[in-house]
Amino acid sequence: MQSVFRLAPDWQRLDAARERGRNENRNSIEMQIQAFFHEPTFSVSYVLIDDANRAAAIIDPVLDYDQAAGRTSTRFADTIVAFIRDNGLRVEWVLDTHVHADHLTAIAYVREQLGGKTGIGWRVTVVQSMFRDFYNLPADFPVDGSQFDRLFDDGETFRVGSIEVSVMHMPGHTPACVIYVAPGAAFIGDTLFMPDYGTARCDFPGGDARTLYRSIQRILKLPDETRLLTGHDYGPNGRAFAWDSSVAEQRTANIHIAGKTEDEFVALRKKRDHGLSAPALILPALQVNIRAGELPAPEADGVRYLRIPLNRL
Repeated sequence: MQSVFRLAPDWQRLDAARERGRNENRNSIEMQIQAFFHEPTFSVSYVLIDDANRAAAIIDPVLDYDQAAGRTSTRFADTIVAFIRDNGLRVEWVLDTHVHADHLTAIAYVREQLGGKTGIGWRVTVVQSMFRDFYNLPADFPVDGSQFDRLFDDGETFRVGSIEVSVMHMPGHTPACVIYVAPGAAFIGDTLFMPDYGTARCDFPGGDARTLYRSIQRILKLPDETRLLTGHDYGPNGRAFAWDSSVAEQRTANIHIAGKTEDEFVALRKKRDHGLSAPALILPALQVNIRAGELPAPEADGVRYLRIPLNRL
């Protein structure tokens, strides 16, 4: 399997010791990571592979959505499905790092196609409670996370084949964000972006800049060479899209974190968030994503409908 990581030159400064450490780690546990970039939403989905056991976990898969036409598509998710089938992999987990506001999740579709269990952080229940009211959903809409197969708490572990993965709760961007930490690599969702782009916004319901700063400090305590695999990249200043950095690079070069005190970060983040517009897909995405990717049930005419609350954001 060939890696599809497309690293910008600035993030290829790997010294010999770091590269040797990565290779030794891969050889000892036979772990591979495959990335899939969804350019319409600038999102990155991942497949974590235990090569020896042909087991896999899929992280943050994306469902295509044409907002103008109100039409969903599985074209991008099908590239991941095809990769899994072509390589004879067995999917054990289909995971989200959080309830995404910028794309619709494809975890329900991928599980339907490939099997495995869906998972997310247990504080998804907090987000479900918020948005049941926001969308005026029926009182019997479950807000206990039961739409997902597994709700992870901070410090829990699970396995992908023989690979042990630990879960870290990372609130700040949303109350329910988690990251998944495998040997030598962490899937960090929207907590940190590439060092030249900074950090996630904190102005969504339940978000908090001070909490995000403290969450990020936990990431920066991971070993320096740990690969940090982010959930988005926007190619600032025209550079090539990239999504793989290290703890050391983030600690020394992240434009929102490096050299900043907690108070300085909070002031920077609040000022930046104040000028940001709402994500283009936030209203359709959240109501699907709190359902673990299941679309609303068809109504009497056989058509599924999304709700667009007016003047609520």
